[in-house]
Amino acid sequence: MALNLSQKKEVVAELADVAAKAHSLIAVEYKGTTVEQMTAMRKKARETGVFLKVVKNTLASRAIAGTEYECVKDALVGPLLYAFSTEEPGAAGRLIKEFAKGNDKLQPKVVAVGGEMYPASHVDVLASLPTREQALAMLARLLAEPASMFARAVKAVADKQGGGEEAPAAAEAETA
Repeated sequence: MALNLSQKKEVVAELADVAAKAHSLIAVEYKGTTVEQMTAMRKKARETGVFLKVVKNTLASRAIAGTEYECVKDALVGPLLYAFSTEEPGAAGRLIKEFAKGNDKLQPKVVAVGGEMYPASHVDVLASLPTREQALAMLARLLAEPASMFARAVKAVADKQGGGEEAPAAAEAETA
């Protein structure tokens, strides 16, 4: 179904808004993907904070103009599904990697993060990024480590001094 001018403007505005806030973008060739597969992927995308949209490349190019994803503009060729990570950088990578396992028709074409375009093989790198919860857990461990090291050092010094004080006390008792 062809879109009229006002519908195209709405699509561009929606995509531009998402692109301005997104952490990463993956453009995926989806030709040959079944309706059931796309429906399952869209459901999982909503659950994981990924914005999925099939849109003409000319509209996508207009939408990403002025964003950090403008770097992929020239690589947008063919029928593409756009996956924007809206909550954490690796979410789109994990989603695409998961669904590409069961569907060889789903082929990543472009990955973009931080204003840089990467080849499709970087989907694996993006997918391996920790989730927000994993990153916070790692940060908590890093922050707790110096405190626990300090506590162990204080305890070791106290244990050493505790053992060292008994010897002078015993020596004083023998001389008295």
